[in-house]
Amino acid sequence: MVVRGAGPRGGWRGGAPRPLGIDFRLYDPAPDASGGRVAPLVVGAFDDRRALERFAADVDVVTFDWENVPADSLRALRGRAAVRPPARALAVSQDRLAEKRIFRRLGIPTAPFAAVNSLAGLRRAVARVGLPGVLKTRRLGYDGKGQAWLHRRADIGAAWGALGGRSLIYEARVPFQRELSLLSVRGADGAIVHYPLAENRHEQGILRLTSAPYRDRALQAAAESHLEALLARLRYVGVLGVEFFEAEGRLVANETAARVHNSGHWTIEGSVTSQFENHVRALSGLPLGGTAPRGHAAMVNFIGRLPAAADVLAVPGAHLHDYEKSPRPGRKVGHATLVATSARARDREARRLLELGRREAGELTQ
Repeated sequence: MVVRGAGPRGGWRGGAPRPLGIDFRLYDPAPDASGGRVAPLVVGAFDDRRALERFAADVDVVTFDWENVPADSLRALRGRAAVRPPARALAVSQDRLAEKRIFRRLGIPTAPFAAVNSLAGLRRAVARVGLPGVLKTRRLGYDGKGQAWLHRRADIGAAWGALGGRSLIYEARVPFQRELSLLSVRGADGAIVHYPLAENRHEQGILRLTSAPYRDRALQAAAESHLEALLARLRYVGVLGVEFFEAEGRLVANETAARVHNSGHWTIEGSVTSQFENHVRALSGLPLGGTAPRGHAAMVNFIGRLPAAADVLAVPGAHLHDYEKSPRPGRKVGHATLVATSARARDREARRLLELGRREAGELTQ
């Protein structure tokens, strides 16, 4: 079995396979991939088909935890090892237009959108979809990258100048009250479990805080229905995440994550079974674990530089996860989870962790 380490981008923070008695190997282009500290690492390019095929010949299941692994490389491994989740799911999550189209086919609400391939096409999209809106690259955009906001028609030229020449999508702005996400897990036998909705706060396009559970029975039921439709359509195995906007009491789908997801890191200490363990259970054909929260949980991302471990662990209920990355502005270098007995206590301690992170990141940029 291979669980791909994310190298300098991250890694398997939960260490999920080892307690289950499952051996795993990693494949990554980076020789200093952080996953290499916990499992054998094979270094190779993601588009080196021969190297990937040799690697897959020694494992039973191939999975991934980075959204930009080439879907075609995974397709080439079919017949050599089981690929879970399927390459098609990854391909959909890599293309914002494909995501929106599958949402629309399944009746999942989205913002109005239009494909854009030229300056004239952008003008037509703005006329049809309206203003304000956001122009996005269809591929490779993450953490707020590859986006340009349009508030008036005069912004069209600048937006095209910034992003033109690539395949794009223009989306109407959604006036939302909050950002929510749902993680669901589908096993090889078709069994499905859902985590509770989580509320997310982004700053400058980067996730800073996740709080769970977000309790709203109607929204939870709607989100679960949407995820079940996606899981079935994609013949999915593993953890699937969908980010939503809550707008006027309903959910509007934003994007998918065909992998374990940053907004699910709270589950490591905050749930009966972490997203990482449930992903491995699903891949391996094992029964899925419970998803109930252990209390009121939060996850705080540390951006740029990690605060001192003693300061983080002095916060009641906090657990530190160090990605062992070198400091760099805008880089996720670790996170803290915390679990409290009340939402008020959780939110109070989460604010302390956010302040620690901001103070440390401020020192990095001075």
